[in-house]
Amino acid sequence: MDGYEQGEGAGARPPGPRAGISALSPPYQVAAALVLALVAVATCVHLAMVFLHVAPANTVTKKHGQMVDAWIYPEFEQNWKLFAPNPLQQNIVVQARAQVRTEDGETRQTGWYGLSAQDGAAIDGNLLPSHTQQNELRRAWDFYTSTHDNEDRPNGMRGELSKDYMRRIVVLRIGREESVAAMSRVQIRSVTTNVPPPSWSGEKLDMKPVYRELPWWSVTSQDREVRDR
Repeated sequence: MDGYEQGEGAGARPPGPRAGISALSPPYQVAAALVLALVAVATCVHLAMVFLHVAPANTVTKKHGQMVDAWIYPEFEQNWKLFAPNPLQQNIVVQARAQVRTEDGETRQTGWYGLSAQDGAAIDGNLLPSHTQQNELRRAWDFYTSTHDNEDRPNGMRGELSKDYMRRIVVLRIGREESVAAMSRVQIRSVTTNVPPPSWSGEKLDMKPVYRELPWWSVTSQDREVRDR
């Protein structure tokens, strides 16, 4: 009997190496457990914020709406236009020009700067374009058009805010090429063209571009201060 037990013990396989967290030393096991716990908590918080963002208005969103928006925008914005029944079928580009005072006291008018084209060139071929390149100009123009009527009159309390925001973006962009200190006025226009329909649809669209030209806006000292920061 003793020989059998000894033989069985001699032929037994040694325990295999430990794997996963159990293979780590105790301090590293604690650190790994803490990291996993933090990841789990962050995931739960993110899912909760997204749920509250897309959910209908409720008591929680009324009380903590600003906190939810601060978490969501701009990195986690929920945009379902891809799945909308009638997605956007137009190309809208924004252009701007400026009046600049010359050294001899005359006023020079620049040509139209293609602000949307500049963003497109910065995004094209860029694996990690910034949110400024992707969204700043587009969202600012959407903000302006949603707070002004077709006669460029504000239709709400945020009209002046959207105008100031749009003007300062233009001053910043044109300021890359022109002297901001010499810039007296700026003007913005949009050019809207329909996206060509597929050949098989048989749909006929007017492909002529439609221009919307805003009035000239005076550049303020606050606009120049933003450029100097």
